[in-house]
Amino acid sequence: MQKVALRSNSKASTSYVRHDNDHIMHFSLQGSLPAGHTLALNLTLCTLSHIVCREDRPWLVGQQQFTPSEMSVLLPLLDSFPYYCPYEVIFANFYNGNTQEQTVERSRRHLQEALDTGIWEQELRPLRNVLSRTRLKLKDFAIDISSILETGYILKLSSKTKSEF
Repeated sequence: MQKVALRSNSKASTSYVRHDNDHIMHFSLQGSLPAGHTLALNLTLCTLSHIVCREDRPWLVGQQQFTPSEMSVLLPLLDSFPYYCPYEVIFANFYNGNTQEQTVERSRRHLQEALDTGIWEQELRPLRNVLSRTRLKLKDFAIDISSILETGYILKLSSKTKSEF
Protein backbone atom coordinates (compact mmCIF):
# COMPACT_ATOMS: atom_id res chain seq x y z
CA MET A 1 0.00 0.00 0.00
CA GLN A 2 1.24 3.43 -0.86
CA LYS A 3 0.06 6.58 0.89
CA VAL A 4 0.14 9.80 -1.07
CA ALA A 5 -0.63 13.21 0.37
CA LEU A 6 -1.45 15.77 -2.29
CA ARG A 7 0.27 19.06 -1.69
CA SER A 8 -0.27 22.45 -3.21
CA ASN A 9 1.54 23.18 -6.44
CA SER A 10 2.77 26.73 -6.86
CA LYS A 11 1.76 26.63 -10.56
CA ALA A 12 -1.80 25.49 -9.80
CA SER A 13 -4.66 27.93 -9.49
CA THR A 14 -6.14 28.31 -6.03
CA SER A 15 -9.22 26.27 -6.97
CA TYR A 16 -7.00 23.19 -7.42
CA VAL A 17 -4.80 23.58 -4.37
CA ARG A 18 -4.85 20.61 -2.01
CA HIS A 19 -4.18 20.85 1.68
CA ASP A 20 -1.86 18.54 3.62
CA ASN A 21 -4.83 16.83 5.28
CA ASP A 22 -6.19 15.54 1.92
CA HIS A 23 -5.05 11.95 1.55
CA ILE A 24 -5.36 9.44 -1.23
CA MET A 25 -4.27 5.86 -0.69
CA HIS A 26 -3.48 3.61 -3.65
CA PHE A 27 -4.06 -0.15 -3.66
CA SER A 28 -2.84 -2.55 -6.35
CA LEU A 29 -4.32 -5.47 -4.39
CA GLN A 30 -1.03 -7.38 -4.44
CA GLY A 31 -1.01 -7.79 -8.21
CA SER A 32 -4.60 -9.09 -8.34
CA LEU A 33 -5.63 -6.26 -10.62
CA PRO A 34 -4.49 -6.25 -14.26
CA ALA A 35 -1.29 -4.34 -15.05
CA GLY A 36 -1.80 -0.59 -15.00
CA HIS A 37 -4.92 -0.77 -12.81
CA THR A 38 -5.14 0.63 -9.29
CA LEU A 39 -7.72 1.54 -6.68
CA ALA A 40 -7.47 5.04 -5.22
CA LEU A 41 -9.18 5.64 -1.88
CA ASN A 42 -9.76 9.32 -1.17
CA LEU A 43 -10.04 9.58 2.61
CA THR A 44 -11.36 13.15 2.47
CA LEU A 45 -14.10 12.64 -0.10
CA CYS A 46 -14.81 9.03 0.95
CA THR A 47 -14.55 7.78 -2.62
CA LEU A 48 -12.99 4.67 -4.07
CA SER A 49 -11.90 5.04 -7.69
CA HIS A 50 -10.74 2.38 -10.12
CA ILE A 51 -8.08 3.95 -12.33
CA VAL A 52 -6.18 2.52 -15.29
CA CYS A 53 -3.24 4.00 -17.19
CA ARG A 54 -3.68 3.80 -20.96
CA GLU A 55 -1.51 5.61 -23.46
CA ASP A 56 0.28 7.37 -20.59
CA ARG A 57 -3.00 8.90 -19.37
CA PRO A 58 -5.08 7.97 -16.33
CA TRP A 59 -8.64 6.80 -17.05
CA LEU A 60 -11.41 6.50 -14.51
CA VAL A 61 -13.00 3.06 -14.87
CA GLY A 62 -15.39 3.38 -11.95
CA GLN A 63 -16.00 5.28 -8.75
CA GLN A 64 -18.16 4.83 -5.68
CA GLN A 65 -18.98 7.14 -2.76
CA PHE A 66 -18.90 5.70 0.77
CA THR A 67 -20.21 7.03 4.06
CA PRO A 68 -17.70 7.58 6.89
CA SER A 69 -18.94 4.40 8.63
CA GLU A 70 -18.52 2.41 5.41
CA MET A 71 -15.02 3.82 5.08
CA SER A 72 -14.26 2.70 8.63
CA VAL A 73 -14.81 -0.95 7.63
CA LEU A 74 -13.43 -0.68 4.08
CA LEU A 75 -10.02 0.72 5.00
CA PRO A 76 -8.90 -2.15 7.29
CA LEU A 77 -10.14 -4.67 4.72
CA LEU A 78 -8.10 -3.04 1.96
CA ASP A 79 -5.09 -2.77 4.30
CA SER A 80 -5.31 -6.48 5.10
CA PHE A 81 -5.65 -7.72 1.52
CA PRO A 82 -4.93 -10.50 0.50
CA TYR A 83 -5.28 -11.75 4.07
CA TYR A 84 -8.31 -11.70 6.32
CA CYS A 85 -9.04 -8.82 8.67
CA PRO A 86 -9.83 -9.98 12.23
CA TYR A 87 -13.09 -8.94 13.87
CA GLU A 88 -11.27 -6.90 16.50
CA VAL A 89 -9.44 -4.78 13.88
CA ILE A 90 -12.63 -3.89 12.01
CA PHE A 91 -14.46 -3.36 15.31
CA ALA A 92 -11.67 -1.06 16.57
CA ASN A 93 -11.70 1.07 13.43
CA PHE A 94 -15.51 1.15 13.26
CA TYR A 95 -16.00 2.32 16.85
CA ASN A 96 -12.74 4.17 17.57
CA GLY A 97 -11.49 5.34 14.19
CA ASN A 98 -8.09 3.69 14.50
CA THR A 99 -6.35 0.34 14.55
CA GLN A 100 -3.62 1.12 17.05
CA GLU A 101 -2.42 -1.90 18.99
CA GLN A 102 -3.99 -0.88 22.31
CA THR A 103 -7.34 -0.07 20.65
CA VAL A 104 -7.36 -3.44 18.89
CA GLU A 105 -6.48 -5.21 22.16
CA ARG A 106 -9.32 -3.39 23.94
CA SER A 107 -11.70 -4.42 21.14
CA ARG A 108 -10.48 -8.02 21.36
CA ARG A 109 -11.25 -8.12 25.10
CA HIS A 110 -14.64 -6.48 24.54
CA LEU A 111 -15.59 -8.98 21.84
CA GLN A 112 -14.41 -11.92 23.95
CA GLU A 113 -16.58 -10.67 26.81
CA ALA A 114 -19.52 -10.29 24.39
CA LEU A 115 -19.00 -13.89 23.27
CA ASP A 116 -18.77 -15.13 26.86
CA THR A 117 -21.95 -13.30 27.93
CA GLY A 118 -23.94 -14.24 24.83
CA ILE A 119 -24.29 -10.76 23.31
CA TRP A 120 -21.93 -11.33 20.36
CA GLU A 121 -24.64 -10.91 17.73
CA GLN A 122 -25.96 -7.77 19.40
CA GLU A 123 -22.48 -6.23 19.49
CA LEU A 124 -21.73 -6.99 15.84
CA ARG A 125 -25.14 -6.09 14.35
CA PRO A 126 -24.31 -2.40 13.59
CA LEU A 127 -20.96 -3.41 12.09
CA ARG A 128 -22.59 -6.10 9.94
CA ASN A 129 -25.20 -3.63 8.67
CA VAL A 130 -22.45 -1.30 7.49
CA LEU A 131 -20.49 -4.20 5.98
CA SER A 132 -23.60 -5.19 4.04
CA ARG A 133 -23.93 -1.72 2.51
CA THR A 134 -20.19 -1.63 1.77
CA ARG A 135 -20.42 -5.06 0.10
CA LEU A 136 -23.12 -3.76 -2.27
CA LYS A 137 -21.00 -0.79 -3.30
CA LEU A 138 -17.91 -2.94 -3.88
CA LYS A 139 -19.77 -5.09 -6.42
CA ASP A 140 -19.09 -2.34 -9.01
CA PHE A 141 -15.38 -3.14 -8.55
CA ALA A 142 -15.93 -6.93 -8.76
CA ILE A 143 -14.95 -7.19 -5.09
CA ASP A 144 -16.88 -9.04 -2.41
CA ILE A 145 -16.58 -9.14 1.37
CA SER A 146 -16.69 -12.68 2.74
CA SER A 147 -17.14 -13.67 6.34
CA ILE A 148 -14.73 -16.18 7.85
CA LEU A 149 -16.49 -17.98 10.70
CA GLU A 150 -15.23 -16.93 14.15
CA THR A 151 -12.28 -15.10 12.56
CA GLY A 152 -13.12 -11.96 10.60
CA TYR A 153 -13.70 -10.79 7.04
CA ILE A 154 -11.76 -10.97 3.80
CA LEU A 155 -11.96 -9.21 0.45
CA LYS A 156 -12.40 -11.55 -2.52
CA LEU A 157 -12.03 -10.59 -6.14
CA SER A 158 -14.31 -12.07 -8.78
CA SER A 159 -12.91 -13.47 -12.00
CA LYS A 160 -14.18 -10.32 -13.76
CA THR A 161 -11.39 -8.36 -12.12
CA LYS A 162 -8.69 -9.79 -14.38
CA SER A 163 -10.59 -10.81 -17.47
CA GLU A 164 -13.04 -7.98 -18.16
CA PHE A 165 -11.13 -4.82 -17.23
